[in-house]
Amino acid sequence: MTAVAQPDMATMARRYQALSDPTRLRILDLLAGGERCVCQLTEATGAAQSRLSFHLKALLEAGLLRARRSGRWMYYSIDLAGIDRGASYLESLSQRTAKQAPMEHVCVEDGSCCS
Repeated sequence: MTAVAQPDMATMARRYQALSDPTRLRILDLLAGGERCVCQLTEATGAAQSRLSFHLKALLEAGLLRARRSGRWMYYSIDLAGIDRGASYLESLSQRTAKQAPMEHVCVEDGSCCS
């Protein structure tokens, strides 16, 4: 059996925390159609540019987006490697869990083992 490298848990937590916001999920959904300018994202989400910038920064720091500047405009796209790392971790977790035999746990009557 090949050992799976353990991911940096702080990075993984940041990645999943970034996914916990409906606006950020909407941004990712919009970017699944391809690269977009920040003005296009502002219009599509209905968010103020300052609020949208906050969400874009969280997604960038989580490694889920890429940004590039062209003149005075910023363009965003999905960072597939970041998405794949997050998905791979969950896949690995699922596979390891599926291989585990159910754990028998019997509490003593006074409940001291679960306190």
